[in-house]
Amino acid sequence: MSPTRSRAERDAITVEIMFALVSGGFLAGAGFLVLGSAVLWSGLPGAWKGPWLAVSAVVGGVLFVFQVVRVLRRPYVASGGRPSARDVVWRPYQPSQPGRTNPDS
Repeated sequence: MSPTRSRAERDAITVEIMFALVSGGFLAGAGFLVLGSAVLWSGLPGAWKGPWLAVSAVVGGVLFVFQVVRVLRRPYVASGGRPSARDVVWRPYQPSQPGRTNPDS
């Protein structure tokens, strides 16, 4: 652990990593189910079932890696380097002028 990071920064990074893993797992499972469902509901020949499920698993793995990298790179790209707690912690949109809901109003 780095002594320069606060507890809030470490917690925010941990939450971001967990979100990346869970959302990546969900996306991978959904991709596998979408492609793998063709084996169950279509009349694929027996010789196609194994390779089709293998391709479905590969697509699921690629989707998992893509989602994890996409989520974990987001703070770095936004800040141009190491993420700060401000970049990692989600905050709702705040209007630019107090009491107004739209900056153009």
